[in-house]
Amino acid sequence: MSPGELKQKFREAFELPEDERFELAELLLETLPAEMSAEVEAAWAQEIARRVRQIDDGSVETIPWEEVKAKLTQK
Repeated sequence: MSPGELKQKFREAFELPEDERFELAELLLETLPAEMSAEVEAAWAQEIARRVRQIDDGSVETIPWEEVKAKLTQK
């Protein structure tokens, strides 16, 4: 699948209602091997902690959700 096709699928999924996006994300995660899922969870926990530290210490500037959403849904 090309990057453009993948981006189009993301846009389609992004337009689903929130509960359906959540269900889709869970279904996708379930397709990963159990050991990979545990690794993904650990990696996310580390990434979240890193980002929180950056926000707390002011080393990054946050972007309002509406701005991010607008960029993601640009066609």
